[in-house]
This record gives sequence, structure tokens and C-alpha cells, in this order.
Amino acid sequence: MSHTGEKTAGLTYAEAGVDIDAGARMVELIKPLVRATRRRGANAEIGGFGGLFDLKAAGFTDPILVAANDGVGTKVKIAIESGIHDTVGIDLVAMCVNDLVVQGAEPLFFLDYYATGKLDPEIGAQIVTGIAAGCLEAGAALIGGETAEMPGVYAGEDYDLAGFAVGAAERGDLLPRGDIQEGDVVLGLASSGVHSNGFSLVRKIVERAGLKFSDPAPFAPKKSLGEALLEPTRIYVKPVLSALRKTRAIKAFAHITGGGYPENIPRVLPDGLGVKIDLASIPVPPVFSWLARAGGVAEREMLRTFNCGVGMIAVVDAAMALEAEDALRASGEEPVRLGVLVATPSGDRVVFEGKLAL
Repeated sequence: MSHTGEKTAGLTYAEAGVDIDAGARMVELIKPLVRATRRRGANAEIGGFGGLFDLKAAGFTDPILVAANDGVGTKVKIAIESGIHDTVGIDLVAMCVNDLVVQGAEPLFFLDYYATGKLDPEIGAQIVTGIAAGCLEAGAALIGGETAEMPGVYAGEDYDLAGFAVGAAERGDLLPRGDIQEGDVVLGLASSGVHSNGFSLVRKIVERAGLKFSDPAPFAPKKSLGEALLEPTRIYVKPVLSALRKTRAIKAFAHITGGGYPENIPRVLPDGLGVKIDLASIPVPPVFSWLARAGGVAEREMLRTFNCGVGMIAVVDAAMALEAEDALRASGEEPVRLGVLVATPSGDRVVFEGKLAL
């Protein structure tokens, strides 16, 4: 049977669920945010096919480039359910630039990837507000990004974020240094809370406690639970770089993220060396005490999932530990002595003493 003469209306991209105009609107909304992150070496407007950066203009003579990428994990789900979208962008930048600075690198530029089922330009602009704020805090230029509208892959208002950061260090200034040895002192720098890992467990605990994200936070009653849990990851870039410029006492930094202390500290230590940590010295914020209690989470599980109050550790020369502490204090930190490096020919490379003040 012939269908000659019958016309089927041609489909459009919008009917397939992708709104090109919404994407264009979002670009216009975020242009001033991006412009605010310009720095030496990066001056171009977004909208080209690639972001440019001039290392010479940034003042480097013999640089090594350092690159890192990361996401925010399931913390985005709390942002979506709470309707608070302007802080997860800070987390996105923090998770990347903190990984750069532990290697002694100054963050130079950042790119983001934002994917969603249906693009809402206003929500997109709120997310980029956080990304731009994080870039300003880190001294990195936001030189590009990608917004992907993907109906059928992401449901409803769901979205995900990924970030990509590039930094540089002069050849001789990279960390960790090669002279890390037994007896070196380990200092801790305070976190702002849960930062951006372990949120699948956090969400499970909230569910088990029968709480909504709009309820008052049991550990911070003046805030909603969503607001309190969305406290952004601390960006350690400026204090760390400042301390590195003031003293040669610092041999290594480690960013305490997923995997907690047992996974992250050994990454910067030579083979055969580990660390003995006094748990009583860790300043534990109330959010972790609540998570441990409400979820019945064992201390060991807390330590391998969360930062528990210390988001960055520094390994410093024992003879110059006071100098390192002074340099970190001068940059606005309140370092705490967590422990010392010990020989660990075999077995666990992170040994705990005492108890967490949960």
C-alpha cells in the first residue's frame, strides 16, 4: 500500500529534547563570570574552539606542567534535591586544584564539563558562579568548558560535573621532595567539613536517619541539612603556595580525599616509609561525629572514607617543624601536629594511635 502524497513533519533537535537556544542563553549568562577569572597568561573570551594560555606571560622560565581532573561525586545529588547549585562548582575546582598544589604547582587554568538531561540556563549559570568563585580563590583562569544536554542519559533535573585543571611549577620546585625520611613530622590543615567524597555513605545515613535535606541539620541547627552538607571543599592553594615560598622545611603535601588517610598519605612517601598518626590530635568537626553516630560507622571506616577534619597534610623536616608551622600560620592556617614518619618495611603504612574525638 502506497503512502505517496502523505507528508510526515520533519523532526527538530528541540523535539528530540535538546534546546540549542538554551545553551546559547547560558553562554551569555556566564560570560561575565568567566571574564572575572582572567589572570596573567589568559585573556581570551570564551566561545572559541579551545582555550589559550601563555606560560611566558605567566612568568615561568623552565616550567613543568601538572594536570588533574576530578568530579564532585554524588554530592551533586544533594545540590539537586536541595535546589542549592552555587557551591558544588567550588567543590569541583577544589578537588582538582588541591591535587595540583600538593605537587608544588600553581594552578593556571581550568575547564569544566556540565552534563544534564534538560538544560536550565539559570541553574547552569548558578553552577558556573561556583566554578568561577573557586577559580578566583585558586588563581586559575576559567578558559573553557562544555555544556552537554543529554536527554535519555540523565533523568529529570539530574546533572553531573567534571573539572580539568592545569598548573605549572619551575623544574626544581616540584613536590614531593626526594629527601623525605624517618622522623619527619606530619602536620594537618583543617578541612571545612565532608569536602567532596564519601557522599554515597552520607546520603545513606541521611536516609536511615529519616531526615529530609530541608530539615534543620542536627550538627548545625541554624542551617538546613542540605545547606550544611553542601559546605564547599576548602581550597588550599594560596596558603600552601605562600608557605612553600617562605620555607624549605616542607617536603610534601597530601590531599585527603576518597580513601581517607590510609590511601592518600602513602602516595607521597617513598617505599619503606609510613606514618604514625595520633588520632586524638585531629580536630573533628561536628558533622563527622553526627555521621558516625547516626550511621553506626566504625572509626576505621570513618578514617578510610572521610577526611574527619584534616583535608591536607604536610610532611616537614623535623629540625624545621616550627619554621614550617610559622610559615603555615602566616598564610592563615592553624596546623596541628598529627604524627611522624616511621619505617614500615611491611604491613600497614598508616598506623593509628589513640581515638578520634567523635
